[in-house]
Amino acid sequence: MENVLRVGIIGAGGIAEAVHIPNYLKHSNKVKIVAIADVVKDNAEKMANAFDINHIFTSYEEMLDTINLDAVSVCTPNKFHANATIAALQAGCHVICEKPPAMTVAEAEQMAETAKQYGKILTYGLSFRHTPEVGALKRFIDADELGEIYAARVHAIRRRGIPGWGVFTNKELQGGGPLIDIGVHMLDTALYLMGYPEPDTVFGVTYQKLGNQKGVGLAGEWDWKNFTIEDMARGMITFTNGASIILESAFAANTEKHDEMSVSLMGENGGADVFPLKMYQEKHETLIDITPSHLPIKDNYELQMERFIACCLNGEQPISTADQGVSLQKIINGLYESAEKGEAIKLTPAQVR
Repeated sequence: MENVLRVGIIGAGGIAEAVHIPNYLKHSNKVKIVAIADVVKDNAEKMANAFDINHIFTSYEEMLDTINLDAVSVCTPNKFHANATIAALQAGCHVICEKPPAMTVAEAEQMAETAKQYGKILTYGLSFRHTPEVGALKRFIDADELGEIYAARVHAIRRRGIPGWGVFTNKELQGGGPLIDIGVHMLDTALYLMGYPEPDTVFGVTYQKLGNQKGVGLAGEWDWKNFTIEDMARGMITFTNGASIILESAFAANTEKHDEMSVSLMGENGGADVFPLKMYQEKHETLIDITPSHLPIKDNYELQMERFIACCLNGEQPISTADQGVSLQKIINGLYESAEKGEAIKLTPAQVR
């Protein structure tokens, strides 16, 4: 087949199985998954057998040295994002790396610089950007329906949603808890809709009140005895353009809703809530609410992978860029540093590492 993207998968975990591989396979005329690498050989073999992938490796370095690939999905725990991504870029591959970008700002910066040096696409699995709600609201924002967006609220809160699988409660492998796992999605969504302003100062607090004891698990029974992350993070971010974001993220909190993922924006000409989408304006001496009666129905993961494939084949620019990944990482790490030190952290001109 001509003009077919030869893809390799690094990490044979749940996100590769549920998101990356199935959505590559929907474009079999444009994509062929030729190899998969995982340090646990059994995991790689099971995935290869399930999806008819010909080549199996226990080392992504060996995979990159052995197989001629055009693109790579990095689906490892967060600790290994940077090294795997940089190696793939240096091997001449475009990369989609799962969120968050990395563990540190220095890693995210090195990933972005490597992509520029080798002329390859680097984008991140920030899938909520690809939802119909965000797509529609972005069009309204681009048409200046909200005007200057100067304030936002970000919520990613679960009542008892500590993951009972994987390494999500292991700080050494993940870098943190709900802030870096689910909070990053809503934070990125807000930043994307606000035009990714330059962060200035952050103030954050974290709590470990519920995760380090046994309790009701709505996402499986978690390992509370080895719970090394925060179960809640809260923070405020200010930007050099004067805008600000209030953020709350939790795997476990005593709230009514079992799960809330939401972004609220406030602008000079209007405001909006996302998930579900609703807009608020004052027009003709009347306060009005705008609710779409129809949005295109397309899975955000499917659209994310479809757009990545198009970027690789057609040279298009991804809507989630490596430079935005650096900015996002600065905010996340700044909030964690602020929580640890008990003081606000200035991100500009100094850079949090």
